[in-house]
Amino acid sequence: MAAWSELLAGVRGVLLDISGVLYDGGEGGGAAITGSVEAVARLKRSRLKVRFCTNESQKSRADLVGLLQRLGFDVSESEVTAPAPAACLILKQRGLRPHLLVHDGVRSEFDQIDTSNPNCVVIADAGEDFSYRNMNKAFQVLMELENPVLFSLGKGRYYKETSGLMLDVGPYMKALEYACGIEAEVVGKPSPEFFKSALQEMGVEAHEAIMIGDDIVGDVGGAQRYGMRALQVRTGKFRPSDEHHPEVKADGYVDNLAEAVDLLLQHANK
Repeated sequence: MAAWSELLAGVRGVLLDISGVLYDGGEGGGAAITGSVEAVARLKRSRLKVRFCTNESQKSRADLVGLLQRLGFDVSESEVTAPAPAACLILKQRGLRPHLLVHDGVRSEFDQIDTSNPNCVVIADAGEDFSYRNMNKAFQVLMELENPVLFSLGKGRYYKETSGLMLDVGPYMKALEYACGIEAEVVGKPSPEFFKSALQEMGVEAHEAIMIGDDIVGDVGGAQRYGMRALQVRTGKFRPSDEHHPEVKADGYVDNLAEAVDLLLQHANK
């Protein structure tokens, strides 16, 4: 691995994943990962630009930010790029009316969207609402359309909560793709458009930015394909096998966000 000083030279902006990097979700809202609250504070006191980039789709952006603030994080809604607001923008631009297979916690994001007589399906991490009945209804809506359109808010395989690993939206997205013979449009990481919008909000170019995440494919691979550098933390959903992934190799591996911030403040923007 290249020396850290070489690896982090010229970094002006930092994109932070949330789940598995800042905190692990779970009962009572979950728990902050050791050292992450202070790590975010230190980053924000530095000259580096910081933005949060999440595939969270069980909570509205407002609820997610409220939870993070209760856990002690310095974060505001305007600093978070999340898939539900991005999906609403796309639906409005394209005149689409979705059938929603989403968690009740994120449904409020779609309050201004017409859902009558649906001509597409939006699937998110619906948790317990991923029943046969609800999956079959989404399947039926898609099969009745001449040109079926399926949006997936992210395509993660699983994530970590305090109680253990949890299935994410990706396996359910794949089931609908397979059943309908279609390919979903992903809104969220690893979509290039999602990284593009986050970097535009932050005001830095891809080559000046670094992504810090726990997902070797969605965070690290997605960021690298968009021209960014990427670090993987050994928290959240990280598995030791990620360091030997057949297709994706992080620019660096760190034990947690606190270690990543130590290195960034020492070597970045030089």
